[in-house]
Amino acid sequence: MMFKKHLVPLLIFCIALQLGRAQAPKIHSHNDYLQNVPFWSAYANGMGSIEVDVFFKNDTLYATHGESEIRQGRTIENLYLRPLQKALALQLGEQRELQLLVDIKSEPYSSLKKLMSILENYPDITGNERISIVISGNRPRADEYVNYPAHIHFDHQDLRDIGHRGAWGKVAMISLNFRKYSPWNGMGRLTAADRERVKAVIDSAHAHNKPFRFWGTPDSKSAWKAFRDLGVDFINTDLPYASAAYLNTLDDRIYFNGVRSEVYAPSFATDQKDVPVRNVVLLIGDGNGLTQISSSLLANGGALTLTQLRSIGFLKTQSADDFTTDSAAAGTALATGSKTNNRAIGVDTLGRPLTNITELLHERGFVSGCITTDDITGATPSAFYAHRKDRSDESGILSDLSKSKLSLLVGGNSETFQKKTTEMGFRPLESTGAIARSKEKRVGHFISKGTSPSILEGRGNVLAEATKHGLAFLSSKNAPFFLMVEGGKIDSYGHHNNVPGIVSEGIDFDRAITEAVKFADSSKNTLVIVTADHETSGFSIPQGNLENYMIEGDFTTHDHTGALVPLFAYGPKSGEFQGVYGNDEVFGKILKVLGQTAD
Repeated sequence: MMFKKHLVPLLIFCIALQLGRAQAPKIHSHNDYLQNVPFWSAYANGMGSIEVDVFFKNDTLYATHGESEIRQGRTIENLYLRPLQKALALQLGEQRELQLLVDIKSEPYSSLKKLMSILENYPDITGNERISIVISGNRPRADEYVNYPAHIHFDHQDLRDIGHRGAWGKVAMISLNFRKYSPWNGMGRLTAADRERVKAVIDSAHAHNKPFRFWGTPDSKSAWKAFRDLGVDFINTDLPYASAAYLNTLDDRIYFNGVRSEVYAPSFATDQKDVPVRNVVLLIGDGNGLTQISSSLLANGGALTLTQLRSIGFLKTQSADDFTTDSAAAGTALATGSKTNNRAIGVDTLGRPLTNITELLHERGFVSGCITTDDITGATPSAFYAHRKDRSDESGILSDLSKSKLSLLVGGNSETFQKKTTEMGFRPLESTGAIARSKEKRVGHFISKGTSPSILEGRGNVLAEATKHGLAFLSSKNAPFFLMVEGGKIDSYGHHNNVPGIVSEGIDFDRAITEAVKFADSSKNTLVIVTADHETSGFSIPQGNLENYMIEGDFTTHDHTGALVPLFAYGPKSGEFQGVYGNDEVFGKILKVLGQTAD
């Protein structure tokens, strides 16, 4: 039933993705001779078209925009034809279709005559069906196109029909000056009027069944995407590497969301009120920075349960030994109130054990639990029960787990733990629903045999269900409780620069938040805190579409960053968590609102 339940949103995602993919345009390396490494940079980055400006002088076709810029030795042969010949002979790069656009800056007839003479020495180029030679700039009269060899075609710069059937057959594409139709500088968006005018030009060119290119275009990510979406066949750029890196990954960075979190409207009956706090639920979105939250919010129709909350702060996440923390050091700071070195779990910078919040509260009569979509020995959950110098010490972490004060354990990878669960004192349960019904003192549930699948891989609503039933289990103990809930895969997909994973896991995390907030409303004495251990991937969302739940993501790294992460709080005394402060201060604030001290 779980598979069927989540098959529909997955199919919606797949269909939307296919509908959203524009036909991949080719990229045109404009004024390529000005690159630090002409030809090779464009060729290595998979340009579909490479432009070389030529000027005919002293029986030589120089690669230059004008006579005054001529440099000896920089000829079309040295910079383009011989390198292309070598690339073809050695089968370098992808053997794709390539257009060499020769932009003639000198008198056309003599220049073309010289070019044809030169090309006679390159039959491996002129006879290659994947290579086309297209003449732009100063050209002969259109009705004379038919007078040139089969391997010579032309860049027509007019939307009007030539009036000569044979001549149209020699036209390789149509190119026009973008500035005649719009002053857009590539920042923000085209105005509706300009977009309509530009689209009409492109459609007119396509009505002639010819590829289309604008020159004089803005050269930015926003512009490249706009021209791709408008159907431009050759996108003009002076930035071959950057444009290729952007456009060739764009479809993989666009996600049409099919996962939903039903937004819950909190009552706010006890929110920010100075009334006793009995229970604390700490939800940690691993890697869930402000932009990750923004992407989930916008892909969920513009709202999340999380964003209904009113008490908001920001955490500084730096570890004791690094500007950029890892999950171990960040989890330890949240769990113990002490900064430590990266990779350390529940120990200080000298490797000495630190008392974590589940241990301290156990001594004060609390019960506690950990729920995660990661393995239970993952860095974040283990910070709430283990004490190890390195996060990779799995056997040591397991040993600490057996001695932990946890009453509830939910996570992935039963193959690692199931045989040991009973030995550790946890009664293994087969379903999340069984958690709420259990009368056992300590219970554990594994959400997968191996590594936990993602939402898009069919994990289902297990995180929210485990949170709901875990809260019921802990509250049945007639004792105050502390529960840590981790959305562990937001970080994993950040490391892989995977937009669908980041967005869908963030929305799933919000479903768990919803269960916690609902419980807080019903109990009236529970504080809910939602934060992250760090931001992952330098995620940004340059564009999107609210109507079809589309998000375009981009990244600056495959690693963590040092950015502030948001903290949201709800329930009694939630105002205590507003402001900007270190992640090591959360521990003390929790104790304060519980009326406890660290001593």
